[in-house]
Amino acid sequence: MSLSLNEVTLTYPDGAGRLTALDAVTLEVPAGSLTAVVGPSGSGKSSLLAVAATLVRPDSGEVSIGGTTTAGLSRAALSALRRRAVGIVFQQPNLLPALTAVEQLQVMAHLDGQLTRAARAKALLLLESVGIGELAHRRPHQLSGGQRQRVNIARALMVSPSVLLVDEPTSALDHERGAAIVELLAAHTRAEGIATVLVTHDTSHLASTDALVTLADGAVRSQ
Repeated sequence: MSLSLNEVTLTYPDGAGRLTALDAVTLEVPAGSLTAVVGPSGSGKSSLLAVAATLVRPDSGEVSIGGTTTAGLSRAALSALRRRAVGIVFQQPNLLPALTAVEQLQVMAHLDGQLTRAARAKALLLLESVGIGELAHRRPHQLSGGQRQRVNIARALMVSPSVLLVDEPTSALDHERGAAIVELLAAHTRAEGIATVLVTHDTSHLASTDALVTLADGAVRSQ
């Protein structure tokens, strides 16, 4: 399933007026493709992710996830759509300190109502697929930054999303580990037919991406 933003505009209150965070942004991300979104700080990258994730309603325009238009959906319906179809990889992994890597994933399954035994098996397979299967029983403080980010990615994949939204996954990693993370995202995107948006400030890791979008002042400048 694909992700589509059509003429999306988002503004925020700014004193007596309003600040435009997104200015008539149109973006198409087909299933099985990885689109990188780049731009300077304040260009609207984070706002784009928030709107695409249905966490923020735009002032105007249309967001569609797998053919489902989100305009007019209730909060409960949006929450169900996110839980069923959207995976989010945050800039900081924010792993729960007391839980092992496999338990971090099992929490996601529990929230989605999946059976514990089946969820554990799926979690172990996902950790294996991101290259840290042997670390399944380690807690966050026992993992490197790159390993924690791999747990973060596996956790987002636990819900078998059709859309994956990734926020600056390489910001705290060195060049080699950052490149490996982007290659990992690209591999899962294509293997599982996910529509993936990668927001990044680092243009040195974009060889694995399928499309590049540049934002400036909330508008698409190149695509």
